[in-house]
Amino acid sequence: MQMDLQGKHALVCGASQGIGLAAAQELAALGARCTLMARNGERLAAALKTLTGDGHGHIVADFSRPDEVASAAESVARSQSVDILINNTGGPPGGPAHAADADAYLTAFSQHLICNQRLVQAVLPGMRAAGGGRIVNVISTSVKQPLDGLGVSNTVRGAVANWAKTLANELGPDGITVNNVLPGATRTARLDQIAENKAAKTGQTPEEVLAGMAQAVPLRRLGEAHEIGAAIAFLCSPAAAYISGINLPVDGGRTRSL
Repeated sequence: MQMDLQGKHALVCGASQGIGLAAAQELAALGARCTLMARNGERLAAALKTLTGDGHGHIVADFSRPDEVASAAESVARSQSVDILINNTGGPPGGPAHAADADAYLTAFSQHLICNQRLVQAVLPGMRAAGGGRIVNVISTSVKQPLDGLGVSNTVRGAVANWAKTLANELGPDGITVNNVLPGATRTARLDQIAENKAAKTGQTPEEVLAGMAQAVPLRRLGEAHEIGAAIAFLCSPAAAYISGINLPVDGGRTRSL
């Protein structure tokens, strides 16, 4: 199986921790040079030290400011063309859809779909010039099955998935694949926060909440960030050259739909 990414350059968003960092670590292990993007420069500098290989770098950008994200991505693409783009950023706050303020939807749409769009536009000329590329969007299993208490997230994630499928159709003739990875319940800072919020409402401990989440998974455990990172890296590899336009759940079988 061809997995070698030597000579490839990856721009990995939300890469200071969690799934983004795990994806960068897996890509670097396959030989890719990685540029990490997130809003916290100190965490990014620390994250760089965990990557194998040489030639890695980082750039600071806040996903609440799409113009800043676009400017940072354009700067990266000018210095060295981007072969792999990993779109990933933190999810919106929880709560029911009907109770969410309209601004919450606009903010989430901007942080996810608009930033993704600006990132793609920044790297697309280089991918086309190179004759191909990989775009992987980290979304959520809510694309297939809405999750209770995550109304804004469910809504915006669905928009990103349909945007990505459209891109896959449009960019396929350029040799560019576009895929979505849908993490299930994965041990990250975001999941810990969700557990703490639920614990405060139910009287359970966060540990009990997490244990309940694990019991809802056929494999009876929570996912680990490196397991999501491995799926992302596979979709970026030569072995996945004929895979495009898919939603890949990495959730231990929790999603009930096909």
